Amino acid sequence: MMEFIQLLTPSERAEWEALTSPLAIQNFLDSLPYVGEERNRSPLNVLRDRQCHCLDGGLLAALALSRLGFPPLIMDLVPESGKDDDHVLAIYRINGCYGAIAKSNFVGLRFREPVYRSLRELAMSYFEMFYNITGEKTLRGYTRPMNLNRFKHLNWAADENHVAVVVQHFYSRKSIPLISSQAVALLSPVDRRSYEAGMLGTNFEGLYRPAVGL
Repeated sequence: MMEFIQLLTPSERAEWEALTSPLAIQNFLDSLPYVGEERNRSPLNVLRDRQCHCLDGGLLAALALSRLGFPPLIMDLVPESGKDDDHVLAIYRINGCYGAIAKSNFVGLRFREPVYRSLRELAMSYFEMFYNITGEKTLRGYTRPMNLNRFKHLNWAADENHVAVVVQHFYSRKSIPLISSQAVALLSPVDRRSYEAGMLGTNFEGLYRPAVGL
């Protein structure tokens, strides 16, 4: 963290120090354009480039949460293979309940208040709004949180080569199923009104496009 702070310009430092609550962190992420690309920015480069996607937004949010005294935790929401992108959450806990901060191309996949009693409850709160461009509800699992303190020896807050190491470990984690195959078979498409509401402000260039059904 110290190396990251030392690299900030005065204006960047003031902006960083203004992230004084989970909601303030979420509002900052919401102010940045969503970008659909393979590059995973460091938190420093998210601040400087003024854009991010869910993974690099999640890293910045986790780092900002650690400044507030929370452990820097990220977890992954896992879709059906080949149907959708995964979705990264920075999670925090207050009074024994979980909340989340997230950068998303979809309205319903962002902030969660700390009211969820378990990680499963938190993950399931995203289920109805986790759909792809064809309207399929695609959320199938989640991972246990990864504590970024295990990478304190790396300068991932500023160095994207070190971000790559963190990302490799993150995506090697096992997914915990959320629903059964029987439940999947009974799923209906998202309704048109919810589909359109969830797409408000979406960057369509950044959407995952399944190979089948287009």
